[in-house]
Amino acid sequence: MQEPVDQWLHELLKLDDDEVKMTEKQSKIVQAASEVFAQKGFAASSTSEIAQRAGVAEGTIFRHYKTKKDLLISIVAPVMAKLVAPFVLRDFYKVLDGSFDSLDQLLRAIIENRIAFLEKNMQVFKIFIQEIPFHPEIQEQFQKQILSKVLEKFSISIQKFQQQGAIIDWSPITVIRLTASALIGYVLCRSLSGNVSGNVWNDDAEREATITFIIKGLAP
Repeated sequence: MQEPVDQWLHELLKLDDDEVKMTEKQSKIVQAASEVFAQKGFAASSTSEIAQRAGVAEGTIFRHYKTKKDLLISIVAPVMAKLVAPFVLRDFYKVLDGSFDSLDQLLRAIIENRIAFLEKNMQVFKIFIQEIPFHPEIQEQFQKQILSKVLEKFSISIQKFQQQGAIIDWSPITVIRLTASALIGYVLCRSLSGNVSGNVWNDDAEREATITFIIKGLAP
């Protein structure tokens, strides 16, 4: 049974401007490619499998995209610029622009926000996580469209808590890196725990341990 199309892909297939306007066959190819890339990774995917899933001849793919990598980038670039970045930043800005009395409150809001985002957009997240380390083009898009903007916003919150004497006076980038490492580790383990037979995951306990770990680690 085919998995539901993620929100980002549904929106991408509706885009209708000069940059990413797609024919019906291109839409089928992009949808099929995103599913195969997410399931198998770029290296293990084949254009023949993508063509079969899209219901088109393999030669049709190469009439629209010169190489398999061109197909990957054609998915990543517009999605990053027009969909993922706005989705990430719009939701994340709601958190980072909020008023929080403590780092504890901010961390809890970030966790809830990012879990909700991943549950809606897991397919595209899988593609980025799998492919970012191997493709400079995707790294550049990620840094330009998302990372630089998140760092700028998050740094303001970090500096506020530092001025209050609530956390250690390190570089905001260092604080963000350490915080993000712990939060991402928690979210990823949470996502994977359900797929491990016999594994017992106490989400409330793990969340509290993660937040406590960060707060104590950043204590002045």
